[in-house]
Amino acid sequence: MEPKPQRRLVVGNWKMHGLRRDLSELAGIGEAAAACPAVDVGIALPATLILPAADAAPALWIGAQDVHSRPSGAFTGEVSATMIRDAGGRFTLIGHSERRAAGQESNTTIKAKAEAARQEGLSAIVCVGEDAATRADGQAERAVSAQLLDSLPEGAAPSWLVIAYEPIWAIGTGRTPSTDEIADIHAALRRACVERLGDPSLTVRLLYGGSVSAANASEILRLPNVDGVLVGGASLRASGFTPIIRLAQNAAHLGPNNAQKDSAP
Repeated sequence: MEPKPQRRLVVGNWKMHGLRRDLSELAGIGEAAAACPAVDVGIALPATLILPAADAAPALWIGAQDVHSRPSGAFTGEVSATMIRDAGGRFTLIGHSERRAAGQESNTTIKAKAEAARQEGLSAIVCVGEDAATRADGQAERAVSAQLLDSLPEGAAPSWLVIAYEPIWAIGTGRTPSTDEIADIHAALRRACVERLGDPSLTVRLLYGGSVSAANASEILRLPNVDGVLVGGASLRASGFTPIIRLAQNAAHLGPNNAQKDSAP
């Protein structure tokens, strides 16, 4: 079966950037989102900004960059899904390559975090990706598919799951895979989803992330099985993020993905 038409999803990841004064950028981003009705727009923020952002920009999909696997307890410095939800967050990134590397997070840890998000009613953007050595060895599709399957909890379902492919070697480097390479990985991820979740997984949105900018987003967003993008540095300012949102709107009308307004994911 072919993937069903999907609304585009554009998510910005502010990483460890942003103070309360920077939330003024959300006004411009919100205006762009309102002008692009075929696109859902989200921002993954530092935990300190989730509450004020949720209040300031109710039209945007506000979320977190990480979550702990437990709902509460003696885990100094951690943030639970319950806390994210209480602050107004609607989703969380899970397994971003920077978290997997710095926190030495295993697929088992990612699976537990995704389950915690599910139980609290948060959507989860589960990130997967290969390093340069794996790509050079010709094992990228196999490795990324296995990583995804090992990272999904038993309760995984299209209603709350989004998957982001972010080649580790491309993040923050200005380098991107070729369009053929992106398409091949996304096709492999779609097959892995169907293997685990069956045909309902054809509605799971697959995002590409890795040095996404206004210069390359249009080409990427028109690829098969690419339902949106995960954007880093270009999302910090409305002036950089707005063109990408508009390109997603254009791709929604020009490409095979053209669906009615719905709630993310």
